[in-house]
Amino acid sequence: METTLGKDGLKYSWQEKFKANIKCVHCGANSRIGFVAHEGIEKESKNYVCHLYNNGDGNKLWLHDCCAVAVYFCEKCLEPTADYNQG
Repeated sequence: METTLGKDGLKYSWQEKFKANIKCVHCGANSRIGFVAHEGIEKESKNYVCHLYNNGDGNKLWLHDCCAVAVYFCEKCLEPTADYNQG
């Protein structure tokens, strides 16, 4: 797992680029990108988040592939909001 700070991390996505700003899930104000944690995009590994649990085990959902997670912080309440995608 690697981490890239700020807007430089927006491109580290398995699908479309992450947005620089999203709506805070806590208060609805604007949240700005803090960092993106990504796995497998630049450097392959044998350990991925998807390997932590079985997907669908007992009807519990889990990731099926490598992931990238963008973490945002709200300008108003400073609570974190996250967005993610998978390879």
